[in-house]
Amino acid sequence: MRFITTPRRGGDERLLWSRDIRFVRRLAASVEGGRLLELDTGTVLIGSTDQLTDTTAAEVADAANSPDYGLVAVDGSLPERDRYLVALSAAVQLSGLAERIGMAQSPQLVQTKMLDYFFSLRKLHRVAFQPIVALATGTLYEYECLFRPNMPMLPQSITSVVQAAISTDRSVELDVYIVGTVLERISRLEAAAKADGRPLGRYAINLTPYSLLHHAFEASAVAAQVRAAGLDPRQITIECTEQQSVSDVVPLQRQVRQLRRLGFGVAVDDAGAGYASFALIAALRPTVIKIDRDIIHGIGHDDAKQALVEAFVSFGSRIGARVLAEGIERRADLVTLVSLGIDLGQGYLLGKPAPEPMPPRRLDELPHSPAVPAATLPDAAPHPARLPSRA
Repeated sequence: MRFITTPRRGGDERLLWSRDIRFVRRLAASVEGGRLLELDTGTVLIGSTDQLTDTTAAEVADAANSPDYGLVAVDGSLPERDRYLVALSAAVQLSGLAERIGMAQSPQLVQTKMLDYFFSLRKLHRVAFQPIVALATGTLYEYECLFRPNMPMLPQSITSVVQAAISTDRSVELDVYIVGTVLERISRLEAAAKADGRPLGRYAINLTPYSLLHHAFEASAVAAQVRAAGLDPRQITIECTEQQSVSDVVPLQRQVRQLRRLGFGVAVDDAGAGYASFALIAALRPTVIKIDRDIIHGIGHDDAKQALVEAFVSFGSRIGARVLAEGIERRADLVTLVSLGIDLGQGYLLGKPAPEPMPPRRLDELPHSPAVPAATLPDAAPHPARLPSRA
């Protein structure tokens, strides 16, 4: 390989790859300060973001019989030895020619590289907080801590990251990092609250079932980590996600019992979907059952969904668990959920995820239509001054 032009410009960069060298050379003539690199598999052009634009590339490609190419951003946060290789791989994949030139990647390899990229950006990821509300009073119950990956060159949801970790047997590695990051963030929030004389908060943290069974997350180890962050286990709900099946529920039962003895809350996520069956919930006896958002959406006008939620409410009452409705976005659905006896609610109608914990919207101030009068919701009450009971 050889460089044809000169020194690297400062600032943000983009990288283009194509097998058509004449197209890339013609494009390079329009990109001031661009760097051209000829490889056995194709030709690379690197230029500043203000020069190597989508519009410029498309115009030159149209005049060159529309060759296949890939154009991506170069992630300046990566080490210099890695950033161009990562960008080249992404550009080749984007071009659609990866398989033809022998650079096709197996799904597992793609997921492994995505996770490696995720971990290389540890300092960029953020935590968001979404309020969970006690629907009978409108008061704050706790915040769910939602991990927000920040991957500039390869945007991914946390669901995709978790699934990749599960598929590559790295879910424990991922959960160790996420739980540590979340606890560090909560610790800073609670230290500030204590200094200001504000009451303790409560937070839900997500874990995969496999991680819950790993020695790194033994109940005593989790309690020690929580206390080391200056927190009380009673402030934390461990939320078991639905993305993994559980082949042997007995060890998971044992872990849940030990967590509850130490003061932790335990929630089962997405009940009614995925692997969160009635049988699993009955075996675990969590403190909170979270009903899947697909069941909640449109429940105000769906008798079948209402019947299913009634069954969850009855079921929760029998095993001593609060029932939480996820994804509440419509007032009509909220009114129906309150009438069905749902304990807790979460969703954009009540409060969106935010970088800092924000109070939920007051139920008596929610917008309403003539068909759903305000009187059908309880009046808002002040936020509790201490941790509510888990019972």
